[in-house]
Parts: sequence; structure tokens; C-alpha cells
Amino acid sequence: MKTGLLILFFSVWGFSLCKAQSRKSIDTSTDILALLNPIAGFTGSLALKDYEGTKQVVLGGLTNLAANYILEFSIRKKRPDGSGNHAFPSTHTSVSFQGAAFLQRRYGWKFGAPAYAVSAYVGWGRIYAKKHDIWDVLAGAALGAGSAYIYTRPFARRHELTLAPAIMSSGVPGIYASIRL
Repeated sequence: MKTGLLILFFSVWGFSLCKAQSRKSIDTSTDILALLNPIAGFTGSLALKDYEGTKQVVLGGLTNLAANYILEFSIRKKRPDGSGNHAFPSTHTSVSFQGAAFLQRRYGWKFGAPAYAVSAYVGWGRIYAKKHDIWDVLAGAALGAGSAYIYTRPFARRHELTLAPAIMSSGVPGIYASIRL
């Protein structure tokens, strides 16, 4: 419950800060953040030597992109800002939600909740920047999450994965990881 309230607080706070920013800076931030979740899933699975997870995130990503581009180039919906005709579904949102769904399904809500918060921002940002409307974003979110769920199997429960912030002996901040194989 505490995690959900914190996510809600930071989402509302973050969105209110973003309103003061220009549409261009929001657009740029979503360009960057759209890739955060799939990169985190890919590099995290490699760091854990969870090669089955690496395969799952890659297959989910490839399926997501293939389906997304087939829909975009078939439907050819005009963007709200008039900058192109590939609005449906939102690729940024689908990529971000594919990564978030992978992280949540494979490693649990400790990783999924913050990842979904990032994805929510990406979806909101695409609407705010006038690159997509709500239907483009909802379709992208569904497509991305669905692509992840097709391939991803849970990992954290079976292996008791735990991550926690830590201060190393040298005084440098780091992450403590524990896993039972």
C-alpha cells in the first residue's frame, strides 16, 4: 500500500512539474525515457545471468515492434500536431510498457511499479507533446504489455531475488543483490 501511495504522489508531483516545461522538452524526455524500461530489463537480466529472461525481453520487444510498425503503416493515422501519419499506436508507449510489463512479470512489483510509473509518464508526455491522442497511447500500452506477457515467465519468486540500496565499504552508494539459484 505504501509503495502505491508513493508512486501516486510522485506521479502527480512529477506531472505538475512537467506542466511548466515546454512541449518540446516533454517530447524529448519521452524519447529518452521510452527506452529506459526495456534497457533496464535487458541489462538487468544479463547482470543476473538470467539468460532465459534476456531471451524473453528480446522476443517480447521484437514482437512488440513488429506488431506496432505493421499497425502504424497500415492504419496511417495523422498525429495531433500534424507532423506525420504514424500515430496509431504510440511506439514510445508500447516500447516503455513492454519493458515495464517484462520487469513486473519477471522480477516482481518491486521493479514493475517504478517501471509502470515511467511508462505512465511516457504515455502522458506523448499526449502532452501532441504526438498522440489517448487512444494511440492506450493501444500502445496494451500492445506493449501484451507482447511482454506472451513470453515472460516469473523469475523472482522462484529464486527469492532481493535488491536493496547499500553503502559499500568505500563509502560509495551501491546496490545489494541476493539471489538463490
